[in-house]
Amino acid sequence: MIIISQNLTNYKIPIPENAIFRINLAWVDNLAELENLLVKHSEHNIFLDLPINRTKPPANNYSLNDLFPILKNHKNIKYFAISNVNSKNDLSCYLKQIPPEITIVPKIESPDGIANIKEITDLLHPEKIIMLDHDDLYSALIKRGEQPTQFKKYVNDLINFCSKNEIIILRTIGVLFSDEEKRITQYIK
Repeated sequence: MIIISQNLTNYKIPIPENAIFRINLAWVDNLAELENLLVKHSEHNIFLDLPINRTKPPANNYSLNDLFPILKNHKNIKYFAISNVNSKNDLSCYLKQIPPEITIVPKIESPDGIANIKEITDLLHPEKIIMLDHDDLYSALIKRGEQPTQFKKYVNDLINFCSKNEIIILRTIGVLFSDEEKRITQYIK
């Protein structure tokens, strides 16, 4: 599974035919922009990423009620990621409301999310996929006063759990840097 970020398209880099196109709603300024992205990339399966309790910029917010009509109207939305999932309680409203043909993907970004990974993944069906945010995990453990050396243990524990339980774990591989970025409104509101 290869998931390509919407920001890649700002540089006219073609998206491979078999790639899944990720739209991180933190980087989408309004629902009209989201609709345009969905139409423009209608030939790809879509991985929609909803920032919940995001503290770093950009921090655009959308409610599930805002997104529900879009989820129903765009059948190519196949995955729906939810940020900052720390326990099964963080998933309950999404599991009740997201159409069953869309795979819910919890984003694990904290030691609590890793400690509760079994209860979180027990709720997932039919496909069990999680997403690990390395940067936020590291920041969360530092904020809790844990030693940086614990980071590797958390990551290894999560990878081992997923491997033993046949759960797909999505991880960042590389980042695009550029001197062409001109947007500042994404960072400052």
